[in-house]
Amino acid sequence: MNLPEGAAADEVPGVAPRLRDLRRNRGLTLETAARRAELSPAHLSRLETGHRQPSLPMLLGLARIYGTTVSELLGEMPPERDAIVRGGPLGAGAEADGWRYRQAGGSGRAMQALRVHVPHGTESELVRVHPGEEWLYVLEGRLRVALGESLHDLEAGDSAHFDSLTPHRIAALDREGAQLLFVHTLLQSSAAELCLGNGIHRL
Repeated sequence: MNLPEGAAADEVPGVAPRLRDLRRNRGLTLETAARRAELSPAHLSRLETGHRQPSLPMLLGLARIYGTTVSELLGEMPPERDAIVRGGPLGAGAEADGWRYRQAGGSGRAMQALRVHVPHGTESELVRVHPGEEWLYVLEGRLRVALGESLHDLEAGDSAHFDSLTPHRIAALDREGAQLLFVHTLLQSSAAELCLGNGIHRL
C-alpha cells in the first residue's frame, strides 16, 4: 500500500488528525517528530492537515516513533488483546548476563512490563541513557539505583519513576540479588533495548 503523495485527503480518512493527536500526546513538537521521521516539518505539517497523504514507509516510520501500529494509524480495529498475563516461576522466562526476567504485561502496547531478578553487583557498562520513562518496584531484596550523580538504596515496597534520559544504573545490594517489577515505555526504544544490560532479548 504505497499511497501517491498527491492523493486526495479523503483517501485515508482520519489519518491526519490521528497523526497530529499522537504527536501531541507523545509530547513531541512538529520539528522533533519530523526530524525523527526524517521528514521536513513542512511535510509533516501537510500530513497532519490532510494536504498530503503518507506513503507506507512514512506510516511505518511514524508508527514506530509514536509507539503504535500502521493499522491503528489507519483506524483499523486492532485484535482484542488478552488483558491477563498469568504468573509463573521467574526461571520460566529468559536470562542474560545474570539477569533473569519474564514478561509481566501484554505485547504490542506502548509500555513493556517485566518481572526481573537483578544479580548482585553491577558493572559500568550497565549505565543507560535513552528516550522514555521507567518505573520499578522492589519486591524482594535491596536495590541501589543511580540516577545521574545521586545514589538511592531501595528496599522491598520502595519504587522509582524517572526519565530514561537521566543516566541510570541499577544493582542488587544483597548476594541473593533482588526481585522487582519493571515498566519501560517503548515510544523510542525497541523492545530489546531495555536498561537491563547487554544481551537482553525480547520475550
